[in-house]
Amino acid sequence: MMEKVKITKVCEFQGGTQPPKSEWFDTPKSGYVRMLQIRDFTQSEKDYKAYVLDNNKLKKCKEDDILIGRYGASIGKILTGLSGAYNVALVKTIPNESVLDKRFLYYLLQNSNFQNYITSIGNRAAQAGFNKAELDDFEFFLPDLETQNKIVAILDKAKAILDKRENVISLQNELKLSLFYKMFQDWKFFDEKTVLEVASDEQYSLSSGPFGSNLTSKDYVDNQGVLILRGKNITSGKLDLTDIKYVSEEKALELKRSEIKPNDIVIVAVGSSGKALRIPSSLDKAIISQNFNKVSCNQEIINPTYFEYCFNSNIVQHQLKSIITDAGRTFLSLTNIKEIKIPLPPIDLQSEFVQVIQKIESSINKTEFSKSKAEQLLSSISQLAFKGELDFNTAVDLEVLLENDYQFFKENSNSSSIKLLLERLNTDELNENRFSEQPTYDKAKSFVFELIKEGKVKQKFDEKTQKVKLTVE
Repeated sequence: MMEKVKITKVCEFQGGTQPPKSEWFDTPKSGYVRMLQIRDFTQSEKDYKAYVLDNNKLKKCKEDDILIGRYGASIGKILTGLSGAYNVALVKTIPNESVLDKRFLYYLLQNSNFQNYITSIGNRAAQAGFNKAELDDFEFFLPDLETQNKIVAILDKAKAILDKRENVISLQNELKLSLFYKMFQDWKFFDEKTVLEVASDEQYSLSSGPFGSNLTSKDYVDNQGVLILRGKNITSGKLDLTDIKYVSEEKALELKRSEIKPNDIVIVAVGSSGKALRIPSSLDKAIISQNFNKVSCNQEIINPTYFEYCFNSNIVQHQLKSIITDAGRTFLSLTNIKEIKIPLPPIDLQSEFVQVIQKIESSINKTEFSKSKAEQLLSSISQLAFKGELDFNTAVDLEVLLENDYQFFKENSNSSSIKLLLERLNTDELNENRFSEQPTYDKAKSFVFELIKEGKVKQKFDEKTQKVKLTVE
């Protein structure tokens, strides 16, 4: 029987160092080392880089080291993959590798048990954060290294599926952007109109969020009324309604000028200023906070989806660079938005673009569903593993088996997983309850043929149905 151990008994934690900002440089120099911050791991596409003079006072990490976000919104983030010196917002883990495998530690720290523990510590502080001494009370089941390696192998396979789904979604989103530039590459030859000119004639078609004290947290009500769209509800260009607040219908009526409906465009005013999002039909009505501006399009001349893509393209973003103010936090005013010029292709061409976008988004929705299944799989296996309850004979889900080759399937499947495979193949229909993707369905059939060859699956005639039935021996 495995016993629980304190994490501090098998792993040390080392805080970072913070040289003065005056000593940071944005280009590499001889004798300097990269200075790592949380955003280097979480916003790598923006290519933030800073360098400081190398010395023995700096705390450093290697690419395979595992670090933990220590403060604020990034508390508990598990980061790896970069080398250099790291700042005080990060803590490096130093496991005793004679008893604790690094990859096992990585999944342990990602697990909800540790994440909930870190969050509870952070919530006790005035500013969310933790110190090394507070980790002493976290305990977990520590199996032997051989078992740790088995667990890591299974979790790696499950994570590979998740990574694959995320990569497909990323490529599909890139396809949408490339389609926009391809279809409207001659945008300079189209007529141009300002945002003011393409807005609808309805009242409040161009408006901003409520000013100052017109909307505060005191106005929020619980789980009823009208949704408030806050800054945290739009992340990475997507609507995120996992953390929402409401106001009463009466308060919403007071804030009528800031009301949004499907096909309205919200434009970020504060923070990631200038990014636009079309409100989907799933959000019937909401009130925007002071973080946003709103545009309701005149749909006789401009399609809202086209507006969204155009506004987020280099065509418009280049115009915004000179008008977004930056006094600590970037800000884009409604007055400036009104003067932005939008190329206006024929409405039929816009509609053609939207039709193709809708097909791509339908495919993305299917991949998102498949991704959520992969997340559930990884989470469930992880929970069992770190409770010490993982049964290696049933831990490898059919989806993991089908993501790999037949040799892996042979080594990790059992009669239960083979029976499940046959049940799912009992129909040619492709759906979320069986196989949502044709390649997975084809691979499943090929595996069954191999199982028949090896005698693990038999073909028997069913007198009742008058059909050949596949059974597990």
